[in-house]
Amino acid sequence: MTTTSRTRARTRARGRGERGPLASIALHTTLLLAVAVSLFPVVWLVLTSLKPREGWLSTELELFREPSLENYARVLGETHFPTWMWNSVLVSGLTMILGVFLAATTGYAVSRFRFAGYRSVMWLLLVTQMFPVAILIVPLYNLMAGLGLLNQIPGLVIAYMTVAVPFCAWMMKSYFDTIPREIDQAGMVDGLTPFGTFWRIVLPLAKPGLAVTAFYSFMTAWGEVAFATVFMTQEEKRTLGAGLQQFVGQHWADWGLLTAAAVLIAVPAAVVFLLVQRHLVTGLTAGATKA
Repeated sequence: MTTTSRTRARTRARGRGERGPLASIALHTTLLLAVAVSLFPVVWLVLTSLKPREGWLSTELELFREPSLENYARVLGETHFPTWMWNSVLVSGLTMILGVFLAATTGYAVSRFRFAGYRSVMWLLLVTQMFPVAILIVPLYNLMAGLGLLNQIPGLVIAYMTVAVPFCAWMMKSYFDTIPREIDQAGMVDGLTPFGTFWRIVLPLAKPGLAVTAFYSFMTAWGEVAFATVFMTQEEKRTLGAGLQQFVGQHWADWGLLTAAAVLIAVPAAVVFLLVQRHLVTGLTAGATKA
């Protein structure tokens, strides 16, 4: 057998989709580089938060330099960070709960019923996503001022829901569209009201979609800066996004406080992600294809 014949035989023996040794090495190397690039900012953030002032002011590149929890002690004991954290948890929690409820009920209504103004509701949900936050700040500020909701937690929650609910309602509609209508009809045959069918039968089947909606609503409020800065001007009413700006001046920045606060801020977001991560992939892909 010639050399060409042997090469062809080896090529035929390899199944479709199988990679050769060089391709596997290149793929795994690329993946390792991607992981390193993704993790480097996080690792650098944590290491910087553990450095003393002389460490993060130094021009020398050092991973470890007398690691301590001094920055964390300063953040928790010498600033209003605990108050900002509590305000952010309260605002984000309310936004998540109310956002999930409104998005789920709205999505179910437009998925199952055809009513007067149906197209108008669908267009309204879509059009509200076209405006950037910078355009919405002025009208929302005037509205909140007229209602006396400036420097009030409910006012900030309402502002965040104007961003989260329309998108989540569209997402929940797509998910409810994948649930057969026969399930609703079976519930009504058993004597359930439309709301009872939604609450007791359809909603438990929509857990992946609800998980994505909850996570999106929480993150919309958790890391937001623009609305929080404009609507919350009193020190005791600030959230994390607005409060951390006090660690940065015109010509200086306290990177020790900033990095320590950033690590503490990431903890609640990571907890929420871990609680809903089982359903995130299913919820994000639901509605993309229909049988």
